Amino acid sequence: MPDVLVLYYSRHGATAELARAVARGVDEVSGMAARLRTVPAVRAATDGGADPAVPADGPPYATRADLGECTGLVMGSPTRFGNMAAPLKYFLDGTAPEWLSGALTGKPAGVFTSTASMHGGQESTLLSMMLPLLHHGMLLVGIPFTEPLLSSTRAGGTPYGASHLAGARGELPVGDEERALARALGRRVAAAALRLAAP
Repeated sequence: MPDVLVLYYSRHGATAELARAVARGVDEVSGMAARLRTVPAVRAATDGGADPAVPADGPPYATRADLGECTGLVMGSPTRFGNMAAPLKYFLDGTAPEWLSGALTGKPAGVFTSTASMHGGQESTLLSMMLPLLHHGMLLVGIPFTEPLLSSTRAGGTPYGASHLAGARGELPVGDEERALARALGRRVAAAALRLAAP
């Protein structure tokens, strides 16, 4: 069955929860399945630590093969100074072979994020994640205002992608509206991938 890669980095769990909601949305599209993957933390070479080859819990680490095999991609990261987190950027920086071969060209993609504050860079983070996807030739999918929750949410949710307002100490759980918008994003990317793959 064709699948949509839901690729994310999460430090405190909120982005991982959004990723699971996106994956549920993908799975709601008949004929499509979600492939949930994460990336390891980036460490300084001098700290002596190393991430295991397989995470202790949660989905497996992404490989470049996941990119070539997917029919679509939804990518998520917490916000770091209005930008995606370093571990996700590090993974993307290693995808030059996929860029050269055009492995992602013409596939649909969406993005999602979690931030500490409403004005902590939700939209700039989403836009920063779109840049490498455009270089890969992907077709960007957002959340249109035909999704009624986009106009009524008091927390996360943007036309650029799904988002979550976590609070300064991460004290705010992912809300029902944020979860519903993440599912809507997953459904939209999966439906686009299905249409694009049709003969």
